[in-house]
Amino acid sequence: MNKEDRKEVDLIEYWKVIVKRKWVLISFAAALVIFTGVFSFLATPIYKSKTTLLIEDEASKMLSIDETFSYQPQFTRDLRFFNTQLMLLKSNSLAERIARKMNLLSRPEFGAGQEQKQSIMSSAKNILTLKWLAPKKRPLAEQTRTKSRSNPYSDVAKRILNRIEVKPVRDTKLVDVSFVSSSPTLAAEVANTLAEEFISFSVEKRYETTQQASNFLSEQISSLQEDLAAKEQELQKYGQEKDLFFLSNTESTAVNKLAEINSAFTQATLDRIKSEATYRELKDLSIDSLPPVVNDPVIQQLKTDYARLKNDYDEKSKIFKPDYPEMIQLKARLDSIANQLKKAADAAESEYRSALNREGSLANLLETQRKEVAKMNKNAIFYNSLKIEVENKRRLLNSLGERQNETLVSARLAGLKTSNINIIDKAEVPERPISPKKRLNLILALLFGLLGGIALCFLLEILDNTVKGPEDVEKLVGLPSLGVIPFLSPDGLKESRKDNYYVDYQFSSSIEKENVPGEEELSEIKDIDLINLRYPRLSISEDYRTARTSILLSQAENPPKTILFTSCMPQEGKTSTVANMAISFSQLHERVLIIEADLRRPRLHKIFKVRNVKGLSGYLTGKAGLKDAIQMTSVENVWLLPCGPIPPNPVELINSKKMRNMIEAVREVFDVVLIDSPPLLAVVDTVIISSFVDGTVIVIHVGKTTRKPFLNAVAKLRQARAKIMGVVFNKLSVEKRNYQYMDYYHYYPPSSYGTEGQEAEGEKKVAV
Repeated sequence: MNKEDRKEVDLIEYWKVIVKRKWVLISFAAALVIFTGVFSFLATPIYKSKTTLLIEDEASKMLSIDETFSYQPQFTRDLRFFNTQLMLLKSNSLAERIARKMNLLSRPEFGAGQEQKQSIMSSAKNILTLKWLAPKKRPLAEQTRTKSRSNPYSDVAKRILNRIEVKPVRDTKLVDVSFVSSSPTLAAEVANTLAEEFISFSVEKRYETTQQASNFLSEQISSLQEDLAAKEQELQKYGQEKDLFFLSNTESTAVNKLAEINSAFTQATLDRIKSEATYRELKDLSIDSLPPVVNDPVIQQLKTDYARLKNDYDEKSKIFKPDYPEMIQLKARLDSIANQLKKAADAAESEYRSALNREGSLANLLETQRKEVAKMNKNAIFYNSLKIEVENKRRLLNSLGERQNETLVSARLAGLKTSNINIIDKAEVPERPISPKKRLNLILALLFGLLGGIALCFLLEILDNTVKGPEDVEKLVGLPSLGVIPFLSPDGLKESRKDNYYVDYQFSSSIEKENVPGEEELSEIKDIDLINLRYPRLSISEDYRTARTSILLSQAENPPKTILFTSCMPQEGKTSTVANMAISFSQLHERVLIIEADLRRPRLHKIFKVRNVKGLSGYLTGKAGLKDAIQMTSVENVWLLPCGPIPPNPVELINSKKMRNMIEAVREVFDVVLIDSPPLLAVVDTVIISSFVDGTVIVIHVGKTTRKPFLNAVAKLRQARAKIMGVVFNKLSVEKRNYQYMDYYHYYPPSSYGTEGQEAEGEKKVAV
């Protein structure tokens, strides 16, 4: 129960802080909302258009007739393939293709021919960072001309990339590609062009290997044709020069052996070229896209087994989960075949290296055999060798021609192959901008403004080091509260009644009572000095009587007779408090003496309108007697000892033995002696007087007196061993809807319960 009560009190305290500084909260929130509204309504609208692409698993990069016109299952690709496609969508080369195709350099929607304007945020940032003081850079047009010498579309491509957003759809093969622009039409056009160019870009990259293989074969065929033509011309010329028409039986054995070696060398060369072509085709390909032109039966069988198992795995994956035993076995077999296919690429390289070595060995052997044949019949053998070499080159040329024709047909059929990237939804021209969202911005600005304003209120509250009320005094120095005196507006009580709770409450309950001013008189009540005398029925007067009661009850067995009133700093209402407290004590029919001990800035004699001729300084200097110095005021039972002429040495007079004797003398004559002294931190007079009086009361200005001076003042009094009775909180502003200090006003207006005489009599009995 106690915890709940404590939580409730904490929430109320928080609410008090917010209400107290409500204008800070309102101002901060209003400023943020206004700034956000101006920014939202002046900002350029931004439109966003989106297209959706389907990126499926990539097929073989080199096509064949069988692959084109037969069913090929989709192979599972790893995550790297999909991520690669996402990165390609934001590549600089693709952005340049878009810029060139749409000719964005001449499109006014893309800023062509217009100087780029700075946004409001950029302008504010430049002002705050003092960038406007820095020397200006070259004009934008000059920078553009400099860039145009190298690549005019480079800057445009960067701007395109900054506006592209690629977002894959989770657990699918779909990708949302969007483009933002201040022009809705341009946003849709760029998004659609991006999708189309990406498909073209992907197809070009996909069949690049096929084209490379075709170019390699063309180079080999062209070189072989030149060699063959040269050898044929050489054979014909040599035969005509030597008149060679036949060979003898003796020469046939060596020639036949040479023919066999040459045939083997030719076959090795053919095998080397085929292996090299196959190796070049396989070295840049992935495992799942081996070309069908590889005639290795093992590879073909592996591909067939892989396709069959892949189809089986895909069909069963619709029924079973991946961790199902049968699915695990199928996945293991697929991985095994995939590893064997990987090894096939390595085998192709090994086969190429072996064919190259075999060709070199046969070339050496052929050269040796030629030397042996030359010994027998140089002319005949050389002629025959040329003839065989020509036949072998012609056969090799025919084989490479067939291979090139197959490659060319595959490349031409590339345009008929369906791309693995398809456009699902084309981008449409957006109707509404995505930014700025004016309503949402204003709502968020209001929300953050309120939160920021509340945080600012608590920050100011933390930074506020003033004494706010009895709780602060209790925590700081452990002194009790003797009373709380509300603030009286300089415009009068009529103006205060509109805002202040205490006046409105008192006025509504006692307006019909006698001696209570009417509403037309409230505006004339501007002076609080003798308000307890002039308007005893007002709640301010009741507050002074409450403080009087607290002073009497502070020492119930032996009520204090000599009471010192002081403050930490000037202008805290100490003198007004003394005057009204004297009237409060006189209402108990007590004989009250007020001693104006402030010998520097006295004011009490002006309040009570008495002559300030002799007074305290005259008595202490021996120029007047005590009876002559004390004067009777116009208030019944109230006497005043004014300060007299301001002396040049107040401290010496206050600290004299005569001052102490005078205090002892007047306490025997009067029931209550109230002493008005200077501020504690201004002079040392107050500390001296506090050492020989019955009690000291500190008056502080609520919300103005800071903690450090207050602590220093209390420390000085305690060092002098003064009896501090408590604190009177003066000039407390309590608005009607401000609950910051409402806890300090739990009292009832006297007019609502009893008469002043009854209350005064009761208080007198309590005091006695």
